[in-house]
Amino acid sequence: MKIATCLVEVDTQEARSSEVEALGASWARFGEQVLFFAENSEWADVLGGAERSGLLLKEHPYDVPKENLHLVVQKGRLFQQEYPDVPVLLDKGRFLVVDLSPELANTFNRGDEPCYTIRPLSENMVAFKVRPKTAARRNPVAWIQNLVAQVSRSSLEANLAHLVSWSTRYSTSNSYSQASDWAKQQLEIMDYDTRLETIAVGSSTSQNVIVEQPGNHSGTRELVLVIAHLDSINEDGPNEIAPGADDNGSGSAGLLEIARVLKTHQNKHDLRFILVGGEEQGLFGSKQYVASLPTTERARIKAVLNMDMIGTVNNATPTVLLEGAPISQSLIDGLAEAAETYTGLTVQTSLHPYNSDHVPFIDVGIPAVLTIEGSDGANSNIHSAGDTLSHISYDLMLEILRMNIAFIANTVGQ
Repeated sequence: MKIATCLVEVDTQEARSSEVEALGASWARFGEQVLFFAENSEWADVLGGAERSGLLLKEHPYDVPKENLHLVVQKGRLFQQEYPDVPVLLDKGRFLVVDLSPELANTFNRGDEPCYTIRPLSENMVAFKVRPKTAARRNPVAWIQNLVAQVSRSSLEANLAHLVSWSTRYSTSNSYSQASDWAKQQLEIMDYDTRLETIAVGSSTSQNVIVEQPGNHSGTRELVLVIAHLDSINEDGPNEIAPGADDNGSGSAGLLEIARVLKTHQNKHDLRFILVGGEEQGLFGSKQYVASLPTTERARIKAVLNMDMIGTVNNATPTVLLEGAPISQSLIDGLAEAAETYTGLTVQTSLHPYNSDHVPFIDVGIPAVLTIEGSDGANSNIHSAGDTLSHISYDLMLEILRMNIAFIANTVGQ
């Protein structure tokens, strides 16, 4: 396949992609960048030389068999760190297009371990979009704005600093047990009804921390879940140092801060917070939680909001990626609206869910969304001793939390 990439303005991408299709090429969209590919280069010659097209094509000296084009969705730079010699045709941080034979792709895939996922690159696909901001910003709702304004940097910093004080939060370690006990205590101090749920991680055990905030509606109440994984990992082994500041101390500290802000809110519908264990070994905590839910409980879940890695700036502007599936579209739209109304975040969206605790919910038909730091670059320190507070942007964390609080508040009502 002949490969070329170009930058295309968001509002003209659909027209440009159709133009390329008409010339016999296929495309894959990654924010403002589009990758084109076809068996021959005639389409590139036509587009590259046509002033009317407005496309400035960057042709690549690659001749890649179609079956070798693969999409990699990674956490941080974990795929590239493990396989530095695999040719990368397009690099957008969390999303890569690589030249990899199907045989090697099957060999490299790590299944449910949340490091990276490898899939054949589909023709005419959207990996992620940059959501254009509307010309007129919506007016904030006063009671929601009041909640958003209560987010505290000092509280957030203190909780994240405490979480990284353990040398590791490996799911089956004593340190993880101490961290989950501490988190439970913090939530009990807030006067939440809190419990530990034992989960199996291989032949060992770990814990989920589960918190209830009942609604005050006298009729049928829906349920909103806010989740984040509490564990951390070092790729070099379970006994190695793994502070996990971004992955996922950021999401866990964020959950504690959202719980603090919403504790005094009189929500109409039920709200549940879950700090999940066993994520890094294969989404054990979230899978077992979902499997344990009665059918009636599953049916009343309106939204699942997952926070995983919300603390590192990978873009020129503060950016959040909202990742879900088609079933999650209304949640993505609601979060994007909250971001535009209550924050200055740039919003990216993707309907390709991978590698975190929102996936087990989506797999059983429950709408769920991952909120994660934006994807143009990527945090190369995760799953190592280098995932420390020195790489954390509290400004980005606070903006993502403001978005999430606004969305949650609007969903649970008052």
